[in-house]
Amino acid sequence: MAVKFSAPVEREFKEILSRYPHKEAALLPVLHLAQREFGVLSDEVLEQVAGLMDLPLSRVKGVVSFYTLFNTREVGRYVIRVCHTLSCALNGAEQVIEHIKNRLHIEVGETTPDKKFTLLECECLGSCNTAPVMQINDRYYENMTLEQVDQILDSLE
Repeated sequence: MAVKFSAPVEREFKEILSRYPHKEAALLPVLHLAQREFGVLSDEVLEQVAGLMDLPLSRVKGVVSFYTLFNTREVGRYVIRVCHTLSCALNGAEQVIEHIKNRLHIEVGETTPDKKFTLLECECLGSCNTAPVMQINDRYYENMTLEQVDQILDSLE
């Protein structure tokens, strides 16, 4: 069964396209729209996007595989991303990751059995001066300590 945008999302898709002189330039916002609509960018969803935008499926998949904010498999309600590049690594990112793994009883890349949390490592979150940095869904948390991690997770549980 082919996926299809709902009527309101179809209108939003057309509005997004109207802001760009070339369809391909709208690919990132359209992919975010598709992820918001379907939750996961499955092969069916990517085929739909490629068709709507007159792009090769390989181009759409290449973009999705490059950016870590696109989900190609089911994730938890809260997606925890911890930056592990140099600044964050030097300022305790590994300890933050280990603490979250122990607290939630999952490994990096896994989702808790209740589908509440998914833990991911990511490349630079662009806040090197406030390392270590953690992102949960669309919210950034900077200068993370293990105590702050516990407070944040407590507030979400």
